[in-house]
Amino acid sequence: MYGLTHPVSCTLEIRKSRFIGCVEPVSDRAAAQQRVAELRAQHPDAAHVCWALLAGGHSAAVDDGEPSGTAGRPMLEVLRHQQLDGVLATVVRYFGGTKLGAGGLVRAYTEAIAQALQQADLIPVQRMRTLHCQLPFAQESTARRLLDQLGGELLTVSHSDGVQLDVRLEEKAAEDFLQQLQTTCRGDVSWQDAVDED
Repeated sequence: MYGLTHPVSCTLEIRKSRFIGCVEPVSDRAAAQQRVAELRAQHPDAAHVCWALLAGGHSAAVDDGEPSGTAGRPMLEVLRHQQLDGVLATVVRYFGGTKLGAGGLVRAYTEAIAQALQQADLIPVQRMRTLHCQLPFAQESTARRLLDQLGGELLTVSHSDGVQLDVRLEEKAAEDFLQQLQTTCRGDVSWQDAVDED
């Protein structure tokens, strides 16, 4: 999976209609909706502000008044084809007076996002995993040392009936952490994936 380092835009003119395509990094749907609202305010005379989102396992495709399936969905497919995550694609359309037809609209919206992505700097995205672990008191220092070795982050610690740790690691490192912790604790550890709020 890849993300973007910064926003990139391009402008296409097709049969007197102007398509302003932009791709930019976003963290979630709320941030995407806020950005789309900003674009609507910046372009009050635009006929449409269509958008697509891939972020954190969530997706969205909005045609904003264009015929169903001619704008948001094609833009979303471009993002999926490029294996992107944490990316909002928007196209602001100023209608030029000539209808493009369904096929023409699909091509125009697809091309606007594809051209913007050609100019974008992509970076690999590391998938993170948050775990809630419970283990014996005697194994706390071992767990902390292992977490440090694997480049993880200790989020919270509590002590009651054993030690409860909330940790965050890159997905592959999380598997290694759990496997080594199970071995070290001789199976006397329990864990579950925590629900990420981001």
